[in-house]
Amino acid sequence: MSLIVKVCGLSTRETLDVALDSGADMVGFVFFPPSPRHLSLEVARDLGQAVKRRAAKVALTVDADDATLAGIVEALQPDLLQLHGHETPARLRDVKRKFALPVMKALPVETAADLAALPGYAEVADRILFDARAPKEATRPGGLGAVFDWHVLENLDLKLPFMVSGGLHAGNVAEAFRVTRAGGVDVSSGVEGTPGRKDPDMIRAFIRAARATEELMVR
Repeated sequence: MSLIVKVCGLSTRETLDVALDSGADMVGFVFFPPSPRHLSLEVARDLGQAVKRRAAKVALTVDADDATLAGIVEALQPDLLQLHGHETPARLRDVKRKFALPVMKALPVETAADLAALPGYAEVADRILFDARAPKEATRPGGLGAVFDWHVLENLDLKLPFMVSGGLHAGNVAEAFRVTRAGGVDVSSGVEGTPGRKDPDMIRAFIRAARATEELMVR
């Protein structure tokens, strides 16, 4: 099974095309106003149409209500909803029922104790994304370039597909996979020259590095 590579926080046609041409499996779009990667529904509609099934479209939201989600789903036509806030397992179940879309729940990780909530989410979510826990003073839960201790996930026995994010870049993605054996990697700030502005060369380098780690999967 191939490693899933997700490039999140795309906001321009140029960088979207670079991600697609470089072989990204998932392309993520952020709908959260405090983020420098936040998209309007109009821009999301245009970018979503440009994907043309070359990759799975992921809509990232943070504690969004049903009306907000409905607008995003109508505009982007996502293949997957990424819930990156404090959503409970019950909220995940409700979202899946109302929108008939698979859900990926982001779980913040700092220590092994943070995995205590995992079983409840694993019963409902279609995929788990482990991300670095944001500092208390942060205005958003992810995309901060922070790395967590990947050894927390070492030997994780999880039947559900899971991905790793948080401070990944071309130089450390291989080590992240070696330790966690995650089925997917998710990058955002690690392919940006400045916050919110993706760098085409960094996108290409990350995807090349991620693909090179696939050799480890068959060893």
